[in-house]
Amino acid sequence: MPRKTPTTNALRLLDSRGIAYETLLYSPEIHSAQGVAEALGLPVERVFKTLVSLPAAGERPRPLLAIVPGDSELDLKVLAKAAGGKKLRMATQREAEAATGLLVGGISALALLQKHWAVYLDASAHDADWLVVSAGQRGINLRLAVGDLVAATGAVVAPVARRVSE
Repeated sequence: MPRKTPTTNALRLLDSRGIAYETLLYSPEIHSAQGVAEALGLPVERVFKTLVSLPAAGERPRPLLAIVPGDSELDLKVLAKAAGGKKLRMATQREAEAATGLLVGGISALALLQKHWAVYLDASAHDADWLVVSAGQRGINLRLAVGDLVAATGAVVAPVARRVSE
């Protein structure tokens, strides 16, 4: 019997807005964008990870979400500048999970719209028509058009990531 595709808040949101997507399933034991790319046979630069950053003391009171390619790391200085702040830091795994209510490896901006956090998408997303992001649960990702992700999340597109080799 085929495995039933679970429904997440991100999937319900996209369905309610009539946004086309493809559901991609993989082992929930995989927690990295590199691992997801390998499991799905996709280029790692098209599998994006959602990272949670927190303000430094006295800065913006809410976390920020940054969506960056799997082969890149978040540039906190550039993100802070894009967000109009001075200094940010990466949330620890515990902080990210507590703030989002989602497990690391399953954090999704699409599942967190009700929190009204600022979302930043790395500009490299426009290097292709589509990207892959988490559906809000480990083991489920979504392939969708870049423009649809931006429209659904209200993401600001900015060059907030740098390739790990740089």
